[in-house]
Amino acid sequence: MDEEPVMEFCPKCGSRLEPKKSKSGKDASLVLACLKCGYKKSEAGMTIEPKSTKVIQHNPQQFVAVIGKEEQKLNTMSTVRVECPKCGNNIAYVWQVQTRGADESSTQFLRCTKCNYTYREYS
Repeated sequence: MDEEPVMEFCPKCGSRLEPKKSKSGKDASLVLACLKCGYKKSEAGMTIEPKSTKVIQHNPQQFVAVIGKEEQKLNTMSTVRVECPKCGNNIAYVWQVQTRGADESSTQFLRCTKCNYTYREYS
């Protein structure tokens, strides 16, 4: 059966003792410390092994998303019926971007589905 943890109190001021790591060279041990007056009580038999560090290096290609020719043909953007000022086509993709301050309205961008001409409308 495991032993129940016991709450201990500082013999000087009566505050609760908190577990803290205490280092001496490469060894680390656990002590009970009073945060109010600084009293420390060593816990016999409780040694903390120092943590080893491991450096993980990532390949930059892991973070690059490659979109193939077929995926580029998929058009998932919203469309609107508006005449393109360049070619006269009447369908354009539409999206909005907050290009100015947050208290001002966003800018609406349009891209012709035929000639890919991109233009904007200020609202």
